[in-house]
Amino acid sequence: MGDTGEIVDALLDTTKRRIEAFCEVRLNNGTSVYELIEELSRGLQKIGEGYGERYFDAELMVSGWNAKKALEILKPLFHEWRIGEAKGKLGKIVVGTVKGDVHDIGKEILIIMLSAAGFEVIDLGINVDKETFADVVKETGADILALSALLTTTREYMAEVTEYLRSSGLNVKIMVGGGAVNADYAAKIGADAYGRDAVEAVKKAKELLG
Repeated sequence: MGDTGEIVDALLDTTKRRIEAFCEVRLNNGTSVYELIEELSRGLQKIGEGYGERYFDAELMVSGWNAKKALEILKPLFHEWRIGEAKGKLGKIVVGTVKGDVHDIGKEILIIMLSAAGFEVIDLGINVDKETFADVVKETGADILALSALLTTTREYMAEVTEYLRSSGLNVKIMVGGGAVNADYAAKIGADAYGRDAVEAVKKAKELLG
């Protein structure tokens, strides 16, 4: 596993060239797509944790562009790493970034990881309200609802979504994650699981479905 500082530096590079070199060096050194995605996830998490203090909107924009560039490089290699394809679909997961939040890089990584693991993923995009989450969960019969938030100002909406779904009587497991979320907050709002990053979120999703 590479140094977190190195991936953070690559994600924050305004020349937008270091991320390509970073991926190339890692791949040439035998790093797997799985490991690279994990590094990318941890780098984004680190930047998200520092938002408002060390990092601001400009850094989020640059890191988002660089993360998308990394995904473009890695996507063609995903056919070599399909953990659950032979076993069929493991379950159905609705994924979305909550209302007020327009950040989607972490969510995009999660979707790739979940799909590779054998889950059927329904992506609702960004800025999703509680009614939409509930409607889609009901329409699709989803097993899990995965909520994402990068900012502390928007994570509070996760509590509203969770409460709304519980009061609606929908039998769905709720998993939360993103730069603004931690295990204590997940427990506080009554979520069934917390994913520190995309790799851990896949493991938690499997555990939720037994």
